Amino acid sequence: MLEHLNFIKIRQVFPRPVIDDPYDKVLKEMERINLGAKVKPGWRVAITAGSRGIKNIGAILGAMVESVRMAGAEPFIIGAMGSHGGGTAGGQRAVLDSLGVTQEKLGCPVLTSEEVVEIGATPDGMKVFCDINAWRADGIIVCNRIKPHTTFHGPVESGLMKMMAVGLGKTRGATCFHRLEPRRMARALVEIGEVFTRSGKIIGAVGIVENAYEDTAIIKALSPDKLAEVEERLLAEAYRFMPRLPADRLDFLIVRQMGKNFSGTGMDTNVIGRMRIAGVPEPVTPFIARIVVLDLSGASHGNATGVGLADITTRRLVDKMDSRTTYLNCITSGNVQRAMLPLIMPDDRAAIEAAVRSLSADEPVNLKGAVINNTLELEYMWVTGSVADELKGKSNVEIIGAPRRLSFNDGLMALEED
Repeated sequence: MLEHLNFIKIRQVFPRPVIDDPYDKVLKEMERINLGAKVKPGWRVAITAGSRGIKNIGAILGAMVESVRMAGAEPFIIGAMGSHGGGTAGGQRAVLDSLGVTQEKLGCPVLTSEEVVEIGATPDGMKVFCDINAWRADGIIVCNRIKPHTTFHGPVESGLMKMMAVGLGKTRGATCFHRLEPRRMARALVEIGEVFTRSGKIIGAVGIVENAYEDTAIIKALSPDKLAEVEERLLAEAYRFMPRLPADRLDFLIVRQMGKNFSGTGMDTNVIGRMRIAGVPEPVTPFIARIVVLDLSGASHGNATGVGLADITTRRLVDKMDSRTTYLNCITSGNVQRAMLPLIMPDDRAAIEAAVRSLSADEPVNLKGAVINNTLELEYMWVTGSVADELKGKSNVEIIGAPRRLSFNDGLMALEED
């Protein structure tokens, strides 16, 4: 059946603002918010580092460390990633090591812990927790990328407020937050952020926005009293830069690799149009009838959260899955459906054939399908002829390849770059 399908390579063009020197930009931003006036000589200042693969994070954190030192204080990095890394100090350390966030590279201590302190409560009575090492510091500077969330939408989503609520809250904070209904999450983030800022511990923040090419597009230092207001504006920019599929409706989508380094849900729900949360309606667009995911990235460390967003997968991916880490992540978030296994096929060819056959298409040649490397990198992809015909004439899409069939080596899909 696959012999009837031809695929054509395309290129999408997205907005691409870029900061050429992130280190220098951070230094200037910290000077702009007058960090020196907020820090007393001899203070110990904690700087948050999460589990996401953020472009230029080494330079950004390095400049934050330098800014704190220039203010006469002693900086240290704090692992702030909720239940990621298996929720353990050692697991968090391994994640930071894999991202290059180490004492050797940053020139300051890197601390990880499972222990938290209860620091207050929201108006609804939800307890707020903070990593014990961060709380014992004289001040905390929050650093995170700001981007659309994969579970809820609101004025603030994934960013600085979430770093405080979930990142610094560790497993206990993450569990409390994720027990909320999605419609309440955005408001809760602001309320938790207010508990942190009222404590006086937060002395500043650095928000990062990346463009669709994973370049650093915006770096903004924030004062504590402006956190929610400025983060909302940065989120609007993140939505503007977000990569998307070029078509709103597809019969099938083949995702070559999923993983935590691409999205917190393995595959970005904003890209594939699936939430898989009990009681939450699915988005109207984009609509994809069948999603096939072929592999799990090594950078996920076995965390296959989001595999349940797919309809069909491969034995190769399932064999790489660490069930303990995956289940902890999904139990903590409350979204257990996202860890449920789809149909498991022996290899790529069998998985793709199963998707095509399940669509009951009399004429497979007319199916609207696409192949992407992952849901983060959407500049280049391969689409079937019927999709390519729809895209002709679009100013942000370029047809750059001749029609060709999928090829397979021992059941593994190959494309021209392989």
